[in-house]
Amino acid sequence: TENGAAWSELLQGLRARGIKDIQLFIADGLVGLQSAIEANYPQAKFQRCWVHAERNLLGYVRKNDRREIITDFKAIRQAENLQDAKERLAAFSAKWESSYKRRIKNLVQMEDLFTFFSFPTAIRQTIYSTNLIESFNKSLKKMVRRKEQFPNEGALDRFIMTQVMEYNDKFENRAHRGFKDCHDTLDSMFYNCQFMRAKFPFLHNILDTLWFSFSYDHLIKKYTKKSYIKSQFFD
Repeated sequence: TENGAAWSELLQGLRARGIKDIQLFIADGLVGLQSAIEANYPQAKFQRCWVHAERNLLGYVRKNDRREIITDFKAIRQAENLQDAKERLAAFSAKWESSYKRRIKNLVQMEDLFTFFSFPTAIRQTIYSTNLIESFNKSLKKMVRRKEQFPNEGALDRFIMTQVMEYNDKFENRAHRGFKDCHDTLDSMFYNCQFMRAKFPFLHNILDTLWFSFSYDHLIKKYTKKSYIKSQFFD
């Protein structure tokens, strides 16, 4: 399903549900996603997930080099500012290119690694990767697997939305790490997102709206394909 048409359909579904303004997407290098974003949310920025980039890099690095190369790679995103990060990436490339030329070249040419530097320092550790939503997805998948089967797609739909609503209720009056500290700054950056804040008061930034929407849609599609719905539903 990872193609431009599928992603565009998903994003169009978000717009149909009233999500008109998304300022930042965070994802791995999913095929077709960025073109779909440009078509449906042209104002949005895109952040490539650093954790996925790190895992992809590790898959091609010799065991003896892994600790050192990952330490060097992490130091790039831990830079104080964008200019420092770019200089560290250049130094990283110079150090490791001779050993892993193709992989380092791909990494250096990777677009949107540094988008998170456009946001306040307090929230950068939250938005450089998809870790936050993946943690939620992991717990949600575990709960779905415990059920084994659902009588129909509607039952799966209601179960997933119940879990999401319980999560919302739990965190309604909380802010993710750093967001409360820079609330005023984010307000000025996202001044035109008042609709989403009014509709979803538990969201302290527009990112969560996208994360939950992707989580919900992907789980519905994934589990209907993996026999979590009883077979007679398709008869």
